[in-house]
Amino acid sequence: MATTSRRAPALQTRHAGGTEAKEPIIALWRAADQMRASFEAVFGPYGITGQQYNVLRILRGAGSEGLHTLTVAERMIERAPGITRMIDRLEAKGLVARERCGKDRRCVYCRITGKGLELLKKLDRPVDEANQAAFAALNPQELKQLVKLLERVRTTPEAA
Repeated sequence: MATTSRRAPALQTRHAGGTEAKEPIIALWRAADQMRASFEAVFGPYGITGQQYNVLRILRGAGSEGLHTLTVAERMIERAPGITRMIDRLEAKGLVARERCGKDRRCVYCRITGKGLELLKKLDRPVDEANQAAFAALNPQELKQLVKLLERVRTTPEAA
């Protein structure tokens, strides 16, 4: 009795009447899923998700001025429709502080706290190690080529 593997080769989907783009899309989704799982394993023991890590990373880069909540959302690697709830959770953990603008109460600035900076400092090494492990199979030239190709795909108007 034959079994179907979850990680079956992408070529098996050709019989379904796909296009040339089907195989790279499936390969990209699988790679993204694998990387997401690897990084969630890094963040999980620290009580945060990959998206929460991304918010903290963005706010660390903003410095003491902080950023408007919508600016944080725009800079996210993955779109996060629930940015307010995500920042609520980070604030409840003491990793982020929010401050309303005096003139416009709808405007909210977010800043990373000292506790948030400490957490990122603890995560810097494991994240760097996970980055290296994720692409260990590629040499530096292949990495540059991969980035170039993915940027081309991402910035093509038809892909938007």
